[in-house]
Amino acid sequence: MARTLLPTPLQLAYQDWEWGIFLHFGIRTFYEGHKDWDGKAMSPSQFLPTELDCDQWAAVAEAAGAKYMVMTAKHHDGFANWPSKYTDFSVANSSWRGGKGDVVREYVDACRRHNLKVGIYYSPRDWSNPNYENEKAYDDYFINQISELLIPYGKIDILWFDGCGSAGHRYDWERICGAIRGMQPEILIFGIGDPDFRWVGNELGLAPVPLWNTVSRAPFAMDSNDSAELAVPTWLPAECDCRMRLTNWFYSDADERTVKSPEELMGLYYYSVGRGCNFLINIGPDRRGLLPDKDVRNLLAWARERDRRFRQPLRSLADWSVGADGLSWELNFAEPTLIDHVVLQEDLNAGEHARAFCIDCNPNHLKTWIRLWQGENIGHKAICSFPPLAVRRLRVRVTDCDGALAMRAMDVFKV
Repeated sequence: MARTLLPTPLQLAYQDWEWGIFLHFGIRTFYEGHKDWDGKAMSPSQFLPTELDCDQWAAVAEAAGAKYMVMTAKHHDGFANWPSKYTDFSVANSSWRGGKGDVVREYVDACRRHNLKVGIYYSPRDWSNPNYENEKAYDDYFINQISELLIPYGKIDILWFDGCGSAGHRYDWERICGAIRGMQPEILIFGIGDPDFRWVGNELGLAPVPLWNTVSRAPFAMDSNDSAELAVPTWLPAECDCRMRLTNWFYSDADERTVKSPEELMGLYYYSVGRGCNFLINIGPDRRGLLPDKDVRNLLAWARERDRRFRQPLRSLADWSVGADGLSWELNFAEPTLIDHVVLQEDLNAGEHARAFCIDCNPNHLKTWIRLWQGENIGHKAICSFPPLAVRRLRVRVTDCDGALAMRAMDVFKV
């Protein structure tokens, strides 16, 4: 039998965070209509948020139930949201805060005040740097800037590497990631290099079915068909990133009408977290330096409905009777009870072993069972929803299993 692959404690913790807020904010916020790789010049003098309030960002995330945030410290354009010594293209050369401002500092401190894990986005590709094609010189620059982010600000929980624009470039990842882990031994790295979790493969908030935690390849970036081939199968949980607005990652005046509704956000929650994948929803702070009002309203309305649906199960794991094979569970109700969701979780401390499962019901002591749901992976979480039905008996069976299965949760809801 193949060796069971297990997550690290940090990976387990990350999967329990389930979802977070992505924040694209920087020089592009102040240049309406500019796009990635368009080559248009931008000046630090235009970076001038009038009401920057990172506590507003963090308070909204906390109120919505997010467990982490990820903010762009440096996007592909190369603009540094902190006063970097290694580029003139930074907040230090703006008039904001008299040239003494530091968005990263304000963001990190706000995360900690609001009990959020701290994530920093850093684009390896930097089209403002003339030494990009000089691999050794650029690696030096890369490590120098990362050091500015990982040493002065205390513990950083996530370093989020965007692979976009890096296809074909050779970074010395062993050197770079060795330096990163030397500075922050408990950091989680996303995407490329020496990752602890992977990109799901799209920017739509949609996880595929099935979605396994153990993979041999991981997708690279939207602008490339490449995927990173791993030396051996590796536990590498996935994350779905998605825009709150249809088109732009950074704030734009043009797309307020496209802000996702609470209902659409709920659907994406089912398509991501409900399939065992973390969900990272992007909201671009506006030119004031605040999360836009409509985005906040819809996010919080979704959070209230999500909490209403899943706050209190009708039955939980302790209420089920487990079969002799350890792969089937049965639940009996005293009278017909209306249900429409079953939420399953494996105990991933023991690895991921369910390869197929089904949920059946018996509405009123029938001789046969009626199929409600059939699926493949359970993993961190499987949200199984179906039209409401009054049942007397409910059964969960794992029909394909490759090891010693342990269940963490088996909750029944009527939402």
